[in-house]
Amino acid sequence: MNIFAKNETNQKFAAHGFLLDKNLILPSQLDNALATKLKTIFLAEQFNGLEDEFLTVPTEDGLFVFAGLGEKRENSDTDVLRIAAYKVARFVAESGRNNLELFVPCLDDTSSIAVVEGVALANYRFNKYKSEPKDNKEKFTELENVVIYGIDESIIPYALASVEAQNFARNIANEPGNSIHPEELAQIAQDLAQEYNLKCEIWDENRIIKENLGAFYAVGKGSASQPRLIHLTYEPSSYKKHLALVGKGITFDTGGLDLKPSGYMLTMKGDKTGACVVLGVIKSIAEMKLPVKVSLFIAAAENMPGADSYHPDDILTARNGKTIEVNNTDAEGRLTLADALCLACEQKPDLVIDIATLTGACAVALGSTTSGLFSNNGKLAEQILSASVKTGESFWRLPMTDKHLKKQLESKFADLSNCGERYGGAITAALFLQEFVTEGTPWAHLDIAGADFVKSPYDYYTCGATAFGARTIFALANELAK
Repeated sequence: MNIFAKNETNQKFAAHGFLLDKNLILPSQLDNALATKLKTIFLAEQFNGLEDEFLTVPTEDGLFVFAGLGEKRENSDTDVLRIAAYKVARFVAESGRNNLELFVPCLDDTSSIAVVEGVALANYRFNKYKSEPKDNKEKFTELENVVIYGIDESIIPYALASVEAQNFARNIANEPGNSIHPEELAQIAQDLAQEYNLKCEIWDENRIIKENLGAFYAVGKGSASQPRLIHLTYEPSSYKKHLALVGKGITFDTGGLDLKPSGYMLTMKGDKTGACVVLGVIKSIAEMKLPVKVSLFIAAAENMPGADSYHPDDILTARNGKTIEVNNTDAEGRLTLADALCLACEQKPDLVIDIATLTGACAVALGSTTSGLFSNNGKLAEQILSASVKTGESFWRLPMTDKHLKKQLESKFADLSNCGERYGGAITAALFLQEFVTEGTPWAHLDIAGADFVKSPYDYYTCGATAFGARTIFALANELAK
């Protein structure tokens, strides 16, 4: 997709989009006769520019599409703009048109980014495995050229890179379990390393054992597809901050010997979404050449029942020497993250962020459109929340101070247990992970379970993986680079 801030070629457009607030002020580029005609249509169709209002008007001059914004933009959040821009662009694409001129109110940089992101997200589909339609019912045509009047063109590359981080991650997360195993995920990382000149290390099962990643290895050893440790490094010639990213990379989760009910295995191809997110983020950081060093770690594994599977009651030893009693083999993600967090902290970064589809408890607490934020550092938590406000990805900080919940992780036979009781499960999972973060290292844990997968489309999300958190982490990295 090519996005421009002005029409430099005098190209004629088949579709014309407008984001209008309650004032219904049409752009000066329209001639007076057309503007008068459109206002008459607004009155007849009772279009008042309210939030979520949508109107399409086919004319001899092309397709006109209008999305309401409600109050003036300075009084509203940027996600209203992102959603409205998506709706207009998506409708145009689904009508079979591949170019669009979009008129928006004059915006600041943050709002302009939201509009560009909304337009770019409208092109996303995961139809890799669908046969070609045998009739003309599906008219969807990817947008190729879009002019957005009212934005600063300097923000366009950043906004497109932000969406690319998300869509790249969605494409991998949407891949089924028979397509992406740990080795395939490692190959994707190697391909990124070659394309963007990143340092890359892949550890096989023998190296994983040698490096004392006992918690991680236990999870992956029951599968015919053996685990892989993925380590990518982006290191520009000069940088201000060193960011470590850790993504949960369970390519499929059956629950292990504590087998999930069959219905709960559906969508478990998405248990690798955290890993997909950090891969998408490092790709866009490298593409934009941001002056921030990134160390990325993924402990990729399948959690399968088999002759070599780890058992309930097993006691595992993590990289930092802590022993873990296994209460539930379906609490496997935190075991893989434990060793990956140890490795990340050994890099001595300025901050560590892990992202994972970790607990159903988080989805129960926050629903499917907000994700959990846990942190040992107030400043880092505020930075993430500030970035999420700009990106429209909703995070809510949950507490980690309840000594009674922490007591649930005590074990009679090891240093700690891998899970506590049902209630407060998202918090006890975060408290478990904190045991593998070096004291004094600013760290945040993002639990995106629930928000990582969409069953019914909403806002700017289609069915399938969302890669929730990708744009927020990318936005944070951009701030760290300043």
